[in-house]
Amino acid sequence: MEITTDLIKELRDKTSAGMLDCKKALLETNGDIEKAVEYLRKKGLAKAATRGGRETKEGRVISYIHSNGKLGVLLELNCETDFVGKNEAFEELGKEICMHIAASNPLYLSPESVPAEVLEKEKEILRSQLLEQGKKEEQIEKIIPGKLNSYYSEVCLLEQVYIKDNKKTIKEILQEAIAKFGENITIGRFTRYQVGG
Repeated sequence: MEITTDLIKELRDKTSAGMLDCKKALLETNGDIEKAVEYLRKKGLAKAATRGGRETKEGRVISYIHSNGKLGVLLELNCETDFVGKNEAFEELGKEICMHIAASNPLYLSPESVPAEVLEKEKEILRSQLLEQGKKEEQIEKIIPGKLNSYYSEVCLLEQVYIKDNKKTIKEILQEAIAKFGENITIGRFTRYQVGG
């Protein structure tokens, strides 16, 4: 099958992958758009890990206001190029993350962003609870890291389970987006507003 520029453009619009990657994917899949999308996603997930360190100086601020008008989220979603930043699918990703933030109310972006004093206080609480349960000091030191991971999954956006797919975390949703768009995508910051909250 002949791989036309229209076919390449269609695949590029769907995936935001580079022209050459789109052409190769279409050649590999005999011009089947759906298979080509899948091919690019598989290839992209492997590449996503290598993109993680690249600078993200473009992007956009995305907002979400809940239908009752009493809850809203502002999110800074960053990417590498203006091309991706203006992409409709990129904005859609931002909206999905905003809705997740509205529903899950994370306090921090990642475990690294939890202030040291908050972490120390959480460790103290866990230690007291474990002593209360009759655990020995050496057991406590082994148990606390696991309990902290559980704490992170509640309060850190990137570690939270995605509200629309309980098999993925927000970090994994971002990794899939990195694979799809072909460039690094990061969350700069977010703010959740609630009337009376």
